Amino acid sequence: MTTLKLNPQIFREYDIRGTVDKDLSPEFAYLLGRAYGTLARDNGKDNIAIGHDCRESSTPYSQALMRGMTDEGVNCCFIGMGPTPKLYYAIFAKNFGGGIQVTGSHNPPDMNGFKICLGTHTLTGTQIQDLRIRMEKAQGQSVTQQPKGKISELDLSQIYIQELIDNCKPHMGPRKLKVVVDAGNGVGGMAGPAVLRGLGVEVIELYCEPDGRFPNHHPDPTVLEYVQDMIAAVKEHKADFGVGFDGDADRIGIVDEQGRVIYGDMLLLIYAREILKHKPGATIIGDVKCSDLLFSDLTKRGANAIMYKTGHSLIKNKLKEVGGELGGEMSAHIFFKHRFYGFDDAIYAAGRMAEIVSNHSGPISSLISDLPKRISTPEIRVDCSDDVKFKVVEKARELFKEFKIDTTDGVRITFDKGWGLVRASNTQPVLVMRFEADSQANLDSYQKLVVDRIEQAKASL
Repeated sequence: MTTLKLNPQIFREYDIRGTVDKDLSPEFAYLLGRAYGTLARDNGKDNIAIGHDCRESSTPYSQALMRGMTDEGVNCCFIGMGPTPKLYYAIFAKNFGGGIQVTGSHNPPDMNGFKICLGTHTLTGTQIQDLRIRMEKAQGQSVTQQPKGKISELDLSQIYIQELIDNCKPHMGPRKLKVVVDAGNGVGGMAGPAVLRGLGVEVIELYCEPDGRFPNHHPDPTVLEYVQDMIAAVKEHKADFGVGFDGDADRIGIVDEQGRVIYGDMLLLIYAREILKHKPGATIIGDVKCSDLLFSDLTKRGANAIMYKTGHSLIKNKLKEVGGELGGEMSAHIFFKHRFYGFDDAIYAAGRMAEIVSNHSGPISSLISDLPKRISTPEIRVDCSDDVKFKVVEKARELFKEFKIDTTDGVRITFDKGWGLVRASNTQPVLVMRFEADSQANLDSYQKLVVDRIEQAKASL
């Protein structure tokens, strides 16, 4: 048997992600299936749900994954192509022992990956490294497990769609909405428009046919370049707002009635303000890249506001740990525990936004129009090798000691009229920075101060 050379770089903090026919192959997926099978057996788990996105490599990878699991004596249930949240729904609502979604998420067509759950827990960090070790061990061992597991199939698509409709529909107000939906040719188009129409929304569809080549634009609605068609359609149709989904529909992008992007932290605030009306004192989690306006507004409204590490798996697990009602990231993973299961589902988030706006007399932009004006940067990514990036962040703790700093995830520096963040990416050889201030002059000043000191730190290492 040919020994596969496993690229350690593809075993990330939150998932496994690599290049098709270079890092990933059906043989890799089979080996991962065997490794996960031993993990499932060790934890007394069986009947594992398997789903996939619309990339051309996803079908053969999911089939190979199931062969590997069944060879280790573990039963699988194939739930077919669909959004990653449909897989999470299967695990939470239908009591599967765990699940794996084969998906490259928002990455280019030549990439793919695996999002992995054991029970309702999403694997992170050391657990993903444990899978790599199990894969290496499995290469040198023949399959001895008898009897083999079985593969069943279950189509949950309509049940999943109906549950999202039923969850939001009783709360919908009298206002008839018009919404543009841009699925970027990802799998969000398989459910998003149907859910919104089920809520009585008039839907204008853009690129809702799944096509893993993503012929129209990259499926990432948090990047301004990729929402231009949605912005144009919102203006043309005089829509109430526009909704974009990333490739596997676990992240949402929203533009307001004027075509202006509402970033992830402000979406989180809109949802949180609504939840606090029904759950005073609720615990709400935002990641370290979120605006200080989010945390200060939530605290002012009596919420238990927690700033936590970036990463969909990390926030999801923290939400469960602290019994929170809502969590979210700047990258627009939104996690509803309030009336839902606590996982990131952009289609459900779209339904909840429709619910909020339909019960509100003004435009969507008026939901946060009372906030003080802030100027902020998008995420700034600075190349920095994997062996240096964490050392630079460690050094930053000393570099900015004259300021108040938070070291939850990287270093977040509080200035008089704003803040700056430096953290090491868990998925790329880069440092991630973000800045916010009350004026452009202060923003430029803070950014220059931080960037200059970080460049000095990089040079010294």
